[in-house]
Amino acid sequence: MDLALLARPRSAVALDIGSSHVKMLELDAEKPGKYRLKHFGIAPLPPEAVVDGAFMNTGAIVSAIRELLARHKVKTRDACVAVSGNSVIIKRISLPQMSRDELEESITWEAEQYIPFDVNDVNIDVHILSQRADEAGHMDVLLVAARKDLINEYSALLIEAGLRPAVIDVAAFALENMFSLNYDVGPDPVALVNVGAATVNINVLRGGSSAFTRDVGLGGRVYTEEIQRSLNVSFEEAEALKVGGNERDRSAVVPEEVERVLSGVSENIATEVHRSLDFFLSTSGGVGLSGVYLSGGAAGTPGLAQAIERATNATVTLVDPFRRISVDERAFNPRFLQDVAGHAAIAVGLGLRRGDDK
Repeated sequence: MDLALLARPRSAVALDIGSSHVKMLELDAEKPGKYRLKHFGIAPLPPEAVVDGAFMNTGAIVSAIRELLARHKVKTRDACVAVSGNSVIIKRISLPQMSRDELEESITWEAEQYIPFDVNDVNIDVHILSQRADEAGHMDVLLVAARKDLINEYSALLIEAGLRPAVIDVAAFALENMFSLNYDVGPDPVALVNVGAATVNINVLRGGSSAFTRDVGLGGRVYTEEIQRSLNVSFEEAEALKVGGNERDRSAVVPEEVERVLSGVSENIATEVHRSLDFFLSTSGGVGLSGVYLSGGAAGTPGLAQAIERATNATVTLVDPFRRISVDERAFNPRFLQDVAGHAAIAVGLGLRRGDDK
């Protein structure tokens, strides 16, 4: 679902701009439902470049994007990005059955009842979930609103990087598109949980459609901050310790202390995920989750999947976003793609978008 449709390209380069990295990806559509990986790369961002979804160091972000495009010799100039956080509102609502044209004419008035912003300050999009009305003559509709200043900020960033904004999507829906491509979607609810550096995106699918979404302001950066605070080390040292890359003192207390910190943060993230999912389940008529699919840069943190599994009492699967994408092993190192798979989930979902989608 796109909130700002500014161009109609046949294909576009996907950019997932996170709090710690920019992920760039481009897919070739070989035939309907079949895709080949054309470009993929990751560039780190300095600390505080993105804070609470706001661009605090635009120059660093633009430089990272330009570096990725140049390094991978990307020629495409149409771009897709994803937004999330408090400036994005997603509501599943019930409306009297009407045509798409009638819905678009009336949605601004309808939206006023469901969003906490002035309707003049947001971009609004809708998606009809059920074409057939219920007994009361109503249909389910997904309403999405994003603040215009957020959309404008992303558009300006892409233009500064030499790109043309094509689609501005929602991170939770990009996650859904990635999952639908790579996994068989059944009727039972499944939770897609993407743990990024600063945000956890949650999207519960029921019968193949989004039934519940939530963004939680917690993520992988908390691991680094807690290691930094507990061990009194720099941010860079804490990052290295988090991923096991610091060998300055592996013989004594540091590994044990790091493990303790990782475990504590994992339990906190798992608790927040459980609270969100429990809220959904309490209103879902007693239907339980058939599984949790975990992605994001922090998804592979030791103990996190197990903590979420204990908290939700559901099987947790680490997502492979390249599972059904054709990959030329001469162009892409399979070990590299395996190592960065968690980072790539939203980028893959964005890579499936085309400018004339609706």
